[in-house]
Amino acid sequence: MSKPVVAIVGRPNVGKSTIFNRIVGERVAIVEDKPGVTRDRIYGTGEWLNREFHIIDTGGIDIGDEPIVRQMRHQAELAIDEADVIVFIVDGKEGLTGADEEVAQMLYRSQKPVVLAVNKVDHPEMLERTYDFYSLGLGEVFAISGAHGRGLGDMLDEVHSSVPQDIEDDYDADTIKMSVIGRPNVGKSSLVNTLLGEERVIVSNVPGTTRDAVDTPFTRDDQDYVLIDTAGMRKRGKVYETTEKYSVLRALKAIDRSDVVLVVIDGYEGIIEQDKKIAGYAHEAGRAVIIVVNKWDAVEKDDKTMKRFEKEVRESFQFLNYAPILFLSAKTKQRVQHVLPTVKEVSERHNMRVPTNVLNDLIVDAVTMNPTPTDHRGHRLRIKYATQVAVGPPTFVLFVNEPELLHFSYERFIENQIRETFDFEGTPIRIFARKKND
Repeated sequence: MSKPVVAIVGRPNVGKSTIFNRIVGERVAIVEDKPGVTRDRIYGTGEWLNREFHIIDTGGIDIGDEPIVRQMRHQAELAIDEADVIVFIVDGKEGLTGADEEVAQMLYRSQKPVVLAVNKVDHPEMLERTYDFYSLGLGEVFAISGAHGRGLGDMLDEVHSSVPQDIEDDYDADTIKMSVIGRPNVGKSSLVNTLLGEERVIVSNVPGTTRDAVDTPFTRDDQDYVLIDTAGMRKRGKVYETTEKYSVLRALKAIDRSDVVLVVIDGYEGIIEQDKKIAGYAHEAGRAVIIVVNKWDAVEKDDKTMKRFEKEVRESFQFLNYAPILFLSAKTKQRVQHVLPTVKEVSERHNMRVPTNVLNDLIVDAVTMNPTPTDHRGHRLRIKYATQVAVGPPTFVLFVNEPELLHFSYERFIENQIRETFDFEGTPIRIFARKKND
């Protein structure tokens, strides 16, 4: 199921980043009392009334013609284009400005639901400053204070009711949904075209749940697959398709709807920081992951090149130590035949269940081999019982005496024992501790 996208827009210095940080719950955006500090969109995940949503903090929409202003306006336009709901922030201290009216005009044209929030209303006696903003014609005006957190609940209630209702993907349960992600120009489109060409299918364009996304279903060896959002790769005509931020948002939306994610990196150019960021989204979303090193035909090789590159991948993507690595060339079709069998294997592991009795035997053996930790008071972690509570990704709950005694290092030890006993290659594993009273 796709998470809706909420974009926060407004002039520079109206407090967008402060509000973004309050909703996301962590200090992500650069908050500084200077107009135009947030120059790029920044992404986070918010949750309200048990509904998760992507949230984008945009650079301020400013009216002017300097290159940086044009770029910020362009970024905000992209965010508006991709958003399901727009939160328009204005400044209650400064009052209504001509620039606010211009932004409002831009939002009218988008025909998206808009929630208008007047920020910096830090005291009830400042409420009268909100009345002028009704003249923008955007409906209800919400008085908020990003600095103090006032009024955000009412604003988020409105966001929640403006979000489109859930649209489930209309695919059979055993269809494997896969997406191809990576920074621009690593060969995603070539890989998609090669995979589809290998199947010799007639590519039928099936609209996905995301606006203007196109999914491509196909069958290979009696297994149904669907490539999620191939439109994102085909829309070459749109100049901003190569914009880093735009491609990240496309990737986030595609990851949401996938079972298996192919993270494509450029074997010729090597690994850069943006590769790690994009791969990190797939890991955090709990999807099965395959690392695809493309353009391997262009690399000068000796008998140790692949081993060296594999080591570099493992060091760069330590959080994906469970992901298989495929070296291939979409251009020459070298080794592309290994992609779909690997997708099928990791999808099966992503949905694998471990019998409770076998899991508890494993925990007993693990604790015997490596006793549980104690804290400074001498209290020892006792694991009383373990069970698997979910698949996609496999999720385990350990019922323990004191959950805070489950240190990260011991949790990783338990995960490694589970991985060594059962073949969970390709999928992350989640482990949670819950208190169980005697």
